[in-house]
Amino acid sequence: MRHPRLPPPYPPPPERSAEVRRLFGEEARCERPDLSALCLLIGAEADGSLDEAGVDTAQLELDRLAGQLPYRPGGPHAWAQALRRLLGERYEFHGTPADYQRLESSLLHEVLRRRRGLPILLSVVWMEVARRAGAPVYGVALPGHFVVGLGTAEEQVLADPFDGGRVLTGADAELLVVGATGTPLEPSMLVPARPLEVVQRILNNVRAWAAARPERSDVALRAVELGLLLPSHPARLRHERGELLVQRGEFMEGAAELEAYAHLIEVVDEPAARKVRQQARTARAMLN
Repeated sequence: MRHPRLPPPYPPPPERSAEVRRLFGEEARCERPDLSALCLLIGAEADGSLDEAGVDTAQLELDRLAGQLPYRPGGPHAWAQALRRLLGERYEFHGTPADYQRLESSLLHEVLRRRRGLPILLSVVWMEVARRAGAPVYGVALPGHFVVGLGTAEEQVLADPFDGGRVLTGADAELLVVGATGTPLEPSMLVPARPLEVVQRILNNVRAWAAARPERSDVALRAVELGLLLPSHPARLRHERGELLVQRGEFMEGAAELEAYAHLIEVVDEPAARKVRQQARTARAMLN
């Protein structure tokens, strides 16, 4: 099936894509996955112009930024202020509502170039720069808005890279959560996010961007297939992959994926499995 010419960024050729996925799967299975490496591999799978040299350049940029932080500025609050001054003020990393409409806002190499992005990608910049400089840093996946945490639970300081690294008070964090969910901030929302949780959330954002743009089903499919390489992933990704393949005219492969998903869920939800098998039969019938 011939697909319409895609707007940029263009996907990589098959050989490069296979190598990117191999590296992504290996990194995801490491005992201590490298967050920046995984994010750059997501970028390489979405943007065929990002080659190995480009990945190295992005890592060197993170190193360069980290080298400009003061040496051990103090406790968590001092680290947060140092990061805000460097990244938020000097280099003007921040986000705007328009950034939610751009795929580049979810690609680390583009966020480093444009100094704009979604909250979670800007937080990756903050985390990776701070980590290289020795800061006690981690991501905090507040509902609807990712931020950065510094220090232990007892002395935790939160910063919002989307707002240029503004240090958040307890009331600020409460407002972010209430605004996103309508429910109060709970202590469980402030725990550090593991690297693979961050990666899965980034892939979810890419899938959401593509879902609103049916002509970019290629981007959605690539994000789903990277998600399936993570050691722990939702089974529903198999269903989504099958539907995307069918949408793209790859009826036989899509039907096989739908049947594999039906087999996975039939023990716990037999009616749902029947519906998915009907989807598979419908997909095969499209070949006639």
